[in-house]
Amino acid sequence: MCMQVEAIQKSYRRWAPVYDVTFGRITQGGRILAAEHVNAQGGSVLEVGIGTGLALDFYGPHVQVTGIDLSEDMLREAEAKARKVRLKNLARLHQMDARTLAFPDASFDHVAAMHIMSVVPEPERVLDEMVRVTRPGGSVIIGNHFAGRSAEGWAIAERLAAPLANLLGWHADFAIDRVLGHPRLRLEEQRQVKPFGLMTFLRFRRVEG
Repeated sequence: MCMQVEAIQKSYRRWAPVYDVTFGRITQGGRILAAEHVNAQGGSVLEVGIGTGLALDFYGPHVQVTGIDLSEDMLREAEAKARKVRLKNLARLHQMDARTLAFPDASFDHVAAMHIMSVVPEPERVLDEMVRVTRPGGSVIIGNHFAGRSAEGWAIAERLAAPLANLLGWHADFAIDRVLGHPRLRLEEQRQVKPFGLMTFLRFRRVEG
């Protein structure tokens, strides 16, 4: 296991118990938008980097949810949350490296990666895997902070988020170009998300290519 992966696991082990009330609050807007789109379309969704399961409450009962995460500690929190609210539409949670998803091609109607692309090693490889497991015509959804994309309130938000960003390994200088231009993705929606326009919500359509 590479050192960067070990560092990520160590970081999230420390933050798993309090993630929901710290960094999770800052990033919740994108999860709500993702779930709203998936609920409107129906079908199955894979959450890449599901973390503590912050989006689980937002999916409708008609949506089948599968989640993966590198952190066993985060998954433990997500499993406890699912049991507490007795979720019936959660297919399974897997500990898995997003760079090598253990699913067949075109397995899901939607694949979402909420606030992980600037954390994972080799984000372009992660995106390739997300595209691979999305059926043609399905959705690939990304929520993330990208350099130079925030509203005027970013200076304040950056100061508030900086301690968490450093501890979580979140790179504030992550360029949006790293997730744009994939030959099998067509960008259909892009918007800044409250609070402060800190995060960007991107929704793509998986096309043949």
